[in-house]
Amino acid sequence: MTKFLLAVHVIAAILAIGPVAVAASMFPPAARRALAATGPGSADATASLHLLHRICRVYAVVGVVVPVFGFATASEMGVLGSPWLVVSIALTALAALVLAAVILPAQTALLESDGGGTRNPAARLAMATGLFNLLWAAVTVLMIVRPGSTTGA
Repeated sequence: MTKFLLAVHVIAAILAIGPVAVAASMFPPAARRALAATGPGSADATASLHLLHRICRVYAVVGVVVPVFGFATASEMGVLGSPWLVVSIALTALAALVLAAVILPAQTALLESDGGGTRNPAARLAMATGLFNLLWAAVTVLMIVRPGSTTGA
């Protein structure tokens, strides 16, 4: 059962977190281009932003599967109290908070803005997205290395 839970956890992480990380990273430069665009290409740029935002929203919801199966796997393995896992859980919660409280609202605000002149919202969004991706990178490293694990890794 542990192998099944672990496989679902890893596959869910790849298929759910990956698209959010990529779409969220693509959004700020696309927003800069869309804000600068006028004329025939501006509708396409806006459509791209809406698509990237939808990908982020949908996969953020789908991404809930990752910690659910992560907890189930950790419980089966008997490592729920391990420090590396506790840190991973905290970083995952922080990444989810950054996504839900910063990235998605900032994307929505950029989509609803009239393009009134400044690039700062896109720059701040890019910074938040970088933090989000950095948090996931740290979680991934902890999941692979697992300090103190019995695998000798």
